[in-house]
Amino acid sequence: MASATERNSDSVLNEEKIIGDEHVEQERGHRHTIENLPDPDAGLSEEERADHDRKLLRKLDFQLIPWLSFLYLISFLDRTNIGNAKVDGLQEDLKMTDSQYNNSLTIFFISYSVFEPLTNVMLKRLRPSVFLPIIMLWWGICMTCMGLVHNYAGLMTARWWLGVAEAGLFPGVNYYLSCWYRRSEFGIRAAIFFSAAALAGSFGGLLAAGIAKMGGVGGKPGWAWIFILEGLATILVGIASYWMVHDFPAEATFLTPDDRARVLRRLRADKQASAAHEDFQMKYFWQSVKDWKTLMFAIIYMGADGALYAFSLFLPTILKQLGYTATKANLLSVPPYAVAAVMTVLIGWIADRTKQRGLCNIFVCIFGIIGFSMLLGSGKPNVQYAGTFLGAMGIYPCIANTISWASNNLENLYKRGVTLGFVIGWGNLNGVVSSNIYRNKDKPRFFLGHGVVLVYLTVFLFGGSIATRTLLAWENKKRKSGARDVWIEGKSEQEIHELGDKRPDFIYTL
Repeated sequence: MASATERNSDSVLNEEKIIGDEHVEQERGHRHTIENLPDPDAGLSEEERADHDRKLLRKLDFQLIPWLSFLYLISFLDRTNIGNAKVDGLQEDLKMTDSQYNNSLTIFFISYSVFEPLTNVMLKRLRPSVFLPIIMLWWGICMTCMGLVHNYAGLMTARWWLGVAEAGLFPGVNYYLSCWYRRSEFGIRAAIFFSAAALAGSFGGLLAAGIAKMGGVGGKPGWAWIFILEGLATILVGIASYWMVHDFPAEATFLTPDDRARVLRRLRADKQASAAHEDFQMKYFWQSVKDWKTLMFAIIYMGADGALYAFSLFLPTILKQLGYTATKANLLSVPPYAVAAVMTVLIGWIADRTKQRGLCNIFVCIFGIIGFSMLLGSGKPNVQYAGTFLGAMGIYPCIANTISWASNNLENLYKRGVTLGFVIGWGNLNGVVSSNIYRNKDKPRFFLGHGVVLVYLTVFLFGGSIATRTLLAWENKKRKSGARDVWIEGKSEQEIHELGDKRPDFIYTL
């Protein structure tokens, strides 16, 4: 088995073959240009080119998507299984008050959000095949330790470090995938990746119900075994990820030189600067901070993510308050998540085909608004359970679609990475709110929790999507009319290239 050093050396040599020696700088850590990439399909007909393209996409999908989706399933399972542990007696065994339990949820989101904007830069500098296994080992250890704690302080410490360790996966993988696929291809892949979160909720309920029956084994309660076994599984998967996670297109060893050239050329044709190797500069950070799209996508994502964590953390508790036992509440949480997973992939496919990501957000979140209105307005168990289905359908697809929408409208490699870090980090910071709105004193109707989620969905997700789509359409109209051509007057080709998505010929995805 090749070592990391050998793999890195091979990737550099292979990349030099693709780009050509005359375009390669002599030192390591160099920057490559793809402007003069050879065309491996030169002389082929359009049908033959299309056939090569289909085969390439199938190869990418097979090598990248299944394992990355599996990693996110584990990640989401590990961060939300505390909700399943609660209904199995976690809070009572650790003698925690309601506010202390909510604090153990909150502290995860604080560390998770603070470190997210930094992680994409680290992913790029360390390489995905190194960075992702490291953070997985880290959070697997934290998860295992959660099953060994004896008090509130121990749980808080473990949850803090779990947030730090998990911070790099979701923004990192979305950023990573956006460096492989065209803008019109990214949405369905991001949706499949994120559907693992819904499957984690579904699978987590089944798993928790089974593991909890180990209560008493080794002198530990069932909720402790939920953390221990899932943590040990994460450690094993993290070790395997060193060989299962591939690096960026120019260094990926599973591609032939011709296929690497095809990936880089198709990204360039899609006006994505991610096709080139770039060194990080602070100007990319400031470009992201000053871009109005960063703020707008953060608002939209805030609406989806705040609702997501309230739903995923407290669904077992909500169902238990409908009169079900802990085991049945965990089992009844499975179907809404399964429906959400299917809806997430479907909306990703539709958004890719129509290129109308904003309209997809607007339409889908209406399901969530109706669902939480049902939870807020009715005390009948059947109506409330139906509301959880609509709530899941209206939340989960918007997470993946919003990330795809943001990625589609950011060209520069590092600017995209920083922006996704800000957007996802701010969205996850709203988990602090989500962790504290479902209070025991509000059961069984949880008016405060359902009401806050309804505001998130209506004002931030629905309203933010409408406003952002309107602004993007207005900007596209300006660019197509030539009103933005003044931005490139007197600039060199390199300066124009560095404008990224501010180039007048870059048309936003609506």
